[in-house]
Amino acid sequence: MISTKSVATMSLRTRIKIFLEMIKFSHTIFALPFAFSGALLAARGLPSFYQAFWIVMAMVGARTAAMGLNRIIDAEIDAKNPRTKSRAIPAGLINKGTVFLFVLLAAILMCYAAHRLNPLCLYLSPFILFFLVLYSYCKRFTALSHIVLGICISFAPLGAWIAIQGKVGLPAVLLATSVVFWLAGFDTLYALQDLEFDRAHGLHSIPVRLGVTGSLWTARIFHVVMLGFLAALQITMGLGVFYLIGFGITTALIFYEHWILRNGDLKKLDIAFFNMNIYISITIFIFTLIDVMVG
Repeated sequence: MISTKSVATMSLRTRIKIFLEMIKFSHTIFALPFAFSGALLAARGLPSFYQAFWIVMAMVGARTAAMGLNRIIDAEIDAKNPRTKSRAIPAGLINKGTVFLFVLLAAILMCYAAHRLNPLCLYLSPFILFFLVLYSYCKRFTALSHIVLGICISFAPLGAWIAIQGKVGLPAVLLATSVVFWLAGFDTLYALQDLEFDRAHGLHSIPVRLGVTGSLWTARIFHVVMLGFLAALQITMGLGVFYLIGFGITTALIFYEHWILRNGDLKKLDIAFFNMNIYISITIFIFTLIDVMVG
């Protein structure tokens, strides 16, 4: 444990580095391709550089604020969990006040980026912030926290669509809903790591409610529903062969993700959680890009 004095004397650069590592800033790649997919579909081509820049800024601000809040709110729980006790706040590497400052700046960035995009994006910003805060408390009272997290991430493609068109459209709702179930599915798998801890400390999750086998089947169902919404998106927008190729690859990746966990072998969970889901989000983006550009 680092002393309070040591924390106080850290440089701003060091604190920022610790903060970015704490919130897993690199994991922004999970949702960003879906945001760009929403922008591509809304524009039926490439958005302007101005639009793309402020969409990225809104995404970065929202995710940074959400993860920072989660680390503050869950600090006491994290300190008790062997898997998370080395995180920056419980380990004494950074204090809550500093993290809250970064969260505040990130929230301001998100709202300012929304303002630069269009009025509807700005008006929806408080609603999004509400869900970002809500998620961090969900596991204290409901097993549906995975769905709430999915809703939070689904604002990426939905917000990107609104940023381009200035209104909500059915395709945006279909893509956003697919993201809800995609995220809820792999977050259910991820939560299996904390099954015994959550059960012992009265926390709620699908694994606590349904156990390993039930959670694996729930995640499979979520991902089948996700694929259904992606298929509906293709029909609604009349997307072409390249989107269908991407859909086929995505289906194969989803199948492989569940196949490597088929016997409940959680030792392979990191591969299923991290690698496969990065590949899935990037695959959807790349083939959506090709389809709208060629079509």
